[in-house]
Amino acid sequence: MYRSTLALLLAAALAGCSPKYDWRDYRSKDAPYSILFPGKPASQTRSITLDTLQLDMTMTAVEIDGVVFAVGSARLPDHASAMAALQAMQSALLKNIGATLRSSKDSSTALQAMLEFEADGSQQGRPARLIGKLVARDQRIYQIIILGQAQNLDTEQIDTYLSSFKLN
Repeated sequence: MYRSTLALLLAAALAGCSPKYDWRDYRSKDAPYSILFPGKPASQTRSITLDTLQLDMTMTAVEIDGVVFAVGSARLPDHASAMAALQAMQSALLKNIGATLRSSKDSSTALQAMLEFEADGSQQGRPARLIGKLVARDQRIYQIIILGQAQNLDTEQIDTYLSSFKLN
């Protein structure tokens, strides 16, 4: 009895010492990007529709304390539809949580288009904040998002996650 109690206490103590954010480098197998995730992510691919575009999107995500860190990637038929696809993606993300934009900025070059935004909405009946970066390069689009209750979002973790996204 004493040994099992001691073992349980030791396990609980070790679990309490484990970091909440266990940052690890992730390199996608199906798209040329890397990012730091705050835990071990899981991936799945599904078909989505962005306006009239039918695409297969691979989502890779991890949830820490009710906050979702996710990256989605998909291949476009051509680069010409990139900005329209990013705008449709942003609209779909906002619609999913009934959100209103807090801030938004876009930037484009000949090689890359990007939309960055913050929005407030609700998720499962609770207030939620969505922070996103949408990127298009060549024939690929990427959605890098953080979604959770505002009080659970930590500026340092947000900055670490978003700034770690790199296109290879």
